[in-house]
Amino acid sequence: MSRNLLILGAAPDLSELRDTLVRLEDTIIFALIERSQFKNNSGIYEAGKMNFKDGYKGSFLSWFLKEVECVHAKVRRYQSPDEYPFTENLPEPVLPPLDYPPVLVDPKQININDEIFDAYVNTVVPGITEHGDDKNYGSSATRDIECLQALSRRIHYGKFVAESKFQDPKNHDEYVRLIKEKNSDRLMELLTNTRVEELLLKRLKTKAIIYGQDLSSSSPETNGSASGANAMLADAEKAAEERAKTRVDYDLVVSLYRDYVIPLTKEVEIEYLLHRLDTN
Repeated sequence: MSRNLLILGAAPDLSELRDTLVRLEDTIIFALIERSQFKNNSGIYEAGKMNFKDGYKGSFLSWFLKEVECVHAKVRRYQSPDEYPFTENLPEPVLPPLDYPPVLVDPKQININDEIFDAYVNTVVPGITEHGDDKNYGSSATRDIECLQALSRRIHYGKFVAESKFQDPKNHDEYVRLIKEKNSDRLMELLTNTRVEELLLKRLKTKAIIYGQDLSSSSPETNGSASGANAMLADAEKAAEERAKTRVDYDLVVSLYRDYVIPLTKEVEIEYLLHRLDTN
């Protein structure tokens, strides 16, 4: 059973954070697979495309996202320090506030969901879906929101990562010095671990190969034994090379993390650190 890192009253260490981030990898991959079963349905992203009876002129996804977040706000979702809304002017909770111990020092309330939304709609969706319109607008938008929320949570966890690195006695004084100097470039060098990033991308590729495979095509005799499991894995890896047989392109999953999730997480980390001492 996983621990709730948000109630510890202190910044979790990197090993604890790693467990959470690894689980979010699974969530994101499966969310992408779920969205990929529907066609692109580009009309749900176009402002004014749908005829709303109340005269709303935005996109169907934007409308749906606001409605979902209104409900979630009422039940305190966005009081949690690891949840960030994409929309504004949300209603107050209908329940008493939750008391989370202060862990983050985030006077600017950093939220880069606009960047996440733009990258998802303009790059991710076209990459994981077949071109066309299958009229499954509600189902597509539902999956989109699940993907967006998972990506937002993963990327904004950069605040916890940054706080953990800041608290590490080994580099604490160096972080303080660089923050006072507003030295973003040197902060980026200090917080970057290229080896960890390489292992992450390798792990993602393996997961996407396995999770994205249609195992219903596996022969019955491979089931039920260790050798059978190994054979299934080998078959999955082989079949993943044939793009048409996978439910989601593993290269796209890797590039999503390499080109967006990792850089945006670092953007959050840097912005968080630059204001870490503002209240001191």
